[in-house]
Amino acid sequence: MTTTPTTPATPFPTAPPTWSIAPEPFDSSAAAALWREYYTEVSDRWYLLHEGRRTDPAELEREIAAHTGADLAPPAGQLLLGRYGGVPGGCAGVRLLDAGTAELTRVFVREGLRGKGGAPRLVGAAEDAARALGATRMILDTRSDLVEARALYARLGYRETEPHNDSLYAEHWFAKPLR
Repeated sequence: MTTTPTTPATPFPTAPPTWSIAPEPFDSSAAAALWREYYTEVSDRWYLLHEGRRTDPAELEREIAAHTGADLAPPAGQLLLGRYGGVPGGCAGVRLLDAGTAELTRVFVREGLRGKGGAPRLVGAAEDAARALGATRMILDTRSDLVEARALYARLGYRETEPHNDSLYAEHWFAKPLR
């Protein structure tokens, strides 16, 4: 009996996961989970820097309840959810402040997905959403300790400006014309 040697099957190459970004209801379970993760991270960072402790859980719950994201709903806002390989991995929000100005907010990418191109794509999608709302300029604020965010915004063409609000947590203000 003659046998023919067999070679192991070569698996088809699989493409690496990619980002997809789409509008998401601000109160969906995926949006709520990302908001909780975002708020916990930035709040803990602030408290660790200024008070040497993490956010008090009761305060976290109060703040999450107080900032639902309803201002990111159409017709004057939009929440965008980024999925990496189909799994929720980041978000960005935009809200129209007046006829020509939109504010960028809640830009967040989960820690394990950072460095995979999600943040610039989320900001770009938010800029497109702002244009669709009629905005010709995007503004935002951030804190000094969020150095990664400040570097991202500068890299994407945002320029530091004078303060446009008096938020306790705003230390840097940026703007970008939307052409």
